[in-house]
Amino acid sequence: MSKTTHPLHRLLQYARPYQKTIGLATLYSILNKVFDLAPPVLIGWAVDVVINPNTSFLVNWGIQGAFNQLLLLSILSLIIWSLESVFEYAYKILWRNLAQTLQHDLRLEAYGHLQELELAYFEERSSGSLMSILNDDINQLERFLDIG
Repeated sequence: MSKTTHPLHRLLQYARPYQKTIGLATLYSILNKVFDLAPPVLIGWAVDVVINPNTSFLVNWGIQGAFNQLLLLSILSLIIWSLESVFEYAYKILWRNLAQTLQHDLRLEAYGHLQELELAYFEERSSGSLMSILNDDINQLERFLDIG
């Protein structure tokens, strides 16, 4: 009895030539989440500045006065939200391109495999339903990589 390989493991093996793209897309996804979580910290610092401008966290950095501290937090907010947007755009582009490339490769390989099968195989099955199933499965894989 042969041991079957988990589908996700098979997908990772198939996507091995695209490891660099997968790694970069994953890095961009993580950086996007890090920058996405930063605004609540900035809001906390802003509240600290408004309540205690002379003893806030930013005074330890040498920034004196509520106006200067809030100005710094505003600039940091602009930078962080810009970086969050840039990394979101980058990871979406990379995952989408990877999904479409893998979809294309899988479709070519699957159709090539179907063409190599014996005619007897198609006598027992409807070729239209085989193509439909194959197309739907590959499209679901693309959606998984692009969105999931």
